[in-house]
Amino acid sequence: MQCPCSSNLPYEKCCKPFHEGKICDNALQLMRSRYSGYALNKASYIMETTHPDNPSYGRETKQWEEDIKRFAENTSFEKLEIIDFSDGEKIAYVTFKAYLKHQGQDVSFTEKSMFEKVDNKWLYKKGEITS
Repeated sequence: MQCPCSSNLPYEKCCKPFHEGKICDNALQLMRSRYSGYALNKASYIMETTHPDNPSYGRETKQWEEDIKRFAENTSFEKLEIIDFSDGEKIAYVTFKAYLKHQGQDVSFTEKSMFEKVDNKWLYKKGEITS
C-alpha cells in the first residue's frame, strides 16, 4: 500500500514505523505521519503527537479520541502537498495543503503548522489556516 502522506513510498517504509513508536527526526516527518495517522484512523497516534498547549489536548480524552475517529471515518484523505518546511532545533514550521473530502464535500485547506520539540520528541503545537 502507498503511504497516505503522498511521499510515493510504501506505507511500511514511510509512516508505519512512526505509528509503531519510532521517534520522528524532524517536524516534517511528524507532519506527514500525522496526516497518515488521520487517514488510517490512528487516533491514539494523533493524541500522542499533540503538544499539551494545543487547544484540543485539554479536552476529555475519550471524547477527543471519538471525535478524531469520527472525523477520520467520514473523511477521504486525497493528497498531501508540502509547500514549505522551516526546520529548527526546538521550533519548526510546515506549510501544507491537505486535499480532503468530508462526507462528499471538498474541505481542502492550507495550513501553517507549528511544531515544538519536547523531551527530544516533536509535537504538533498549533496551526493557522491560510486558505
